[in-house]
Amino acid sequence: MPTTKFDKESIKQSILGKLQRYNGRSLEDANEHQIYHAIASTVRDQVMQKWAEYRKKDKTYLGKRLYYLSVEFLTGRSLMCNMLNLCSTDAYMEAMKELGIDWRKVVREEPEPGLGNGGLGRLAACFMDSLSSLDIPAMGCTIRYEYGLFRQKLLNGQQVEMPDDWLENGNVWEVAAMEDACEVHFGGWVEEKQEDDKLIFVEHDYNTVQAVPYDMPIVGYDTQTVNSLRMWRAKSAHSMDLKDFNSGNYIKAMQEEELAAVISKVLYPEDNHYEGKELRLKQHYFFTSATLQYALKDFKRRFGCNFDLFPEKVTIQINDTHPGLAIPELMRLLMDQEGLGWDEASAIVQRTVAYTNHTVMSEALERWPEEMVRKLLPRIYMILQEINRRVCARLANHYHNGMDPRIAGMAITAYNMVHMANLCVSMSYSVNGVSQLHGQILKDKTFHDYYEIMPEKFSAITNGITHRRWLMVANPGLRDLITETIGDKWIREPERLHDLLPYRDDAAFRERFQRIKRDNKIAFSNMLSARQNMTIDPNTLVDVQAKRLHEYKRQLLNALHIMVLYNRIMDDPSFTMQPRTFVFGAKASPAYYMAKQIIRLLLAISKLIDKSPRAREMLQVVFLENYDVSSAECLIPAADLSEQLSLAGKEASGTGCMKFMMNGAVTIGTMDGANIEICDQVGLDNIYIFGMRTNTVHDLEREGSYQPMHIFETNGELRRALTQMIDGTLFPENAAAVQEIYHNLLFQDTYYVLKDFGSYSMAQRRVDQDYQDREKWLHMAITNTACSGIFSSDRTIREYDDKIWHIGSRDWTKR
Repeated sequence: MPTTKFDKESIKQSILGKLQRYNGRSLEDANEHQIYHAIASTVRDQVMQKWAEYRKKDKTYLGKRLYYLSVEFLTGRSLMCNMLNLCSTDAYMEAMKELGIDWRKVVREEPEPGLGNGGLGRLAACFMDSLSSLDIPAMGCTIRYEYGLFRQKLLNGQQVEMPDDWLENGNVWEVAAMEDACEVHFGGWVEEKQEDDKLIFVEHDYNTVQAVPYDMPIVGYDTQTVNSLRMWRAKSAHSMDLKDFNSGNYIKAMQEEELAAVISKVLYPEDNHYEGKELRLKQHYFFTSATLQYALKDFKRRFGCNFDLFPEKVTIQINDTHPGLAIPELMRLLMDQEGLGWDEASAIVQRTVAYTNHTVMSEALERWPEEMVRKLLPRIYMILQEINRRVCARLANHYHNGMDPRIAGMAITAYNMVHMANLCVSMSYSVNGVSQLHGQILKDKTFHDYYEIMPEKFSAITNGITHRRWLMVANPGLRDLITETIGDKWIREPERLHDLLPYRDDAAFRERFQRIKRDNKIAFSNMLSARQNMTIDPNTLVDVQAKRLHEYKRQLLNALHIMVLYNRIMDDPSFTMQPRTFVFGAKASPAYYMAKQIIRLLLAISKLIDKSPRAREMLQVVFLENYDVSSAECLIPAADLSEQLSLAGKEASGTGCMKFMMNGAVTIGTMDGANIEICDQVGLDNIYIFGMRTNTVHDLEREGSYQPMHIFETNGELRRALTQMIDGTLFPENAAAVQEIYHNLLFQDTYYVLKDFGSYSMAQRRVDQDYQDREKWLHMAITNTACSGIFSSDRTIREYDDKIWHIGSRDWTKR
């Protein structure tokens, strides 16, 4: 097959030709979506050409490969990143310019894939980019959610959830792989019988769902590798019952199709009721079963049935506990389908599966009701019971006491629940945390009993972000300044960003750095104007807290500080401060009442400030509606201050802090998660650290002696800000609108918001003073960018490969 050229002239002709062939339009007559589709299709042609070449070579590859299983992949838009990784950005930009096409409008036409929600999914997407860019053979595996999470609307001062129909106009980047479709079974019963002196298990009366894979190519930066993100769609294994339909029984005719399809409808269906929990369990088993069926099929194509080779040729990485059912499912496939015995299958599983933990919070460690698992996945439940029996027997032998209370806490099935974290720890060959502090907490606290028995399993690998998307695509002005200053080697070796450090003392460099930041603020203001009919003043300090809305992330700490600043402004006519724009970006889970109340509070604070001409001179609060990857790409380069306020010991890592840092924002945060390692890199003079340390938090939790009311009584500014939540200041027509927040802070304060407020407020005073010293602030900001290279996901992936996977970059000169 001849290679197609993708130079400027060829790209122009392709765009015009596609508009004519697909839409019957000339460029002048085409609308923006049609133009986007023509450009994206041209880029897709280039991607497909490269993907075809890769797949041809991959057929003869006999090395090891990775399957990265995650319930989320928050990919963001692909157009610009694909251009970048194909090293074709300049050619496409020149072609669009000569055709009179505004690339910014084109980009906005691409739908935001509804495949993820927050840090877990964005991390997985960054990992896929790095895996391809480092030539490591891998497949990402997830569900092809039809509606994703939800589209957030802010109506009448509150969050409202709307369906996110991101596939309405199709997904130009995906390709269906019908040849790999397979069946996934639910329900029924299991027959045990002897056959040729061997106990076998036969499933009967189960319901069948067909898993249909759709692949998205993940192009590596200037490499030959194009890995795949495989998204599984659920559909009925049977056609519509035409007889029922023609007789007028339409609902019955469509019922089976709808019951199957619901599995891949939405990300994180609400699980505060039985049906929601059952649907989540179905989702998790659905995509893990389909993935492992494919992994076995591909292994057998390459290596036959020599399953002793399986751990040497395949690694299954489970990203948090959601894909943890991969463990019993791989056991089932090896025993029931391939005829292996328990010991042989178990040994293979325990050398193949690796587990990344993402939380130390006990309520987030997944558990399933035993009866639900038994009913929905009867054969899997039998395997889980046997795994549990053997694990508990080993523990009893270790402790020399079958009644040791530690055994129940380490069991896979206990107290009528299936404990997924215990399953993952006991049956994986590797258990890793995602920051150095998090890894230590796993060993010292979360999985301490397991760590004492099997310390060799545990490690910590600090998360990372792809600098290609989060600096090169998101911040082209800074990208070009860096390349002009230190050359382009940093693109492949991001640690070389450290070479920028001497330039923080260069006046000309600082001036250009500052100008780029201001341009990015103007770009963010323009985006905000188009989305929400709001603007910001680019001369203000842009202070950002953008992350999932959860009480432990402590958006309330930020909100209380804003109210204190408002009161200072309103009470003292002589009070002045550096004008500041506070930006929040967050979605609250639909069933998380308190998180939604916090959004309500933030919107009320914004409205209160907006009504005061004096307060508006120094304060603005913006809540960015429907925060997603694309809005983050615009917001993060505009930020001056990055708010990372989690209670010490609660945030596993965080990657938002790394994105802000890389784009020249200074962090204000606790000694938690990746903040600690950012502090190690930049030094205490270039970060604002406040609040309790992890050991102090643990002491307070253990003692149970914390009295938030004492702080309320002794801190007048804080007391007033809290009282304004319930005295009609914020909600004149309904003073009790957010009284639950008030009562929780005064009588529980689970996440020690009031305890840390004094320290936070003092740190914010330092921020205000330092920002007014422009040279000092720019010195700090440049230091953060220069020290951010270590947080590239390329470094993270190399560590995973060195410590856990042992795959190595593919050698293209060998089979």
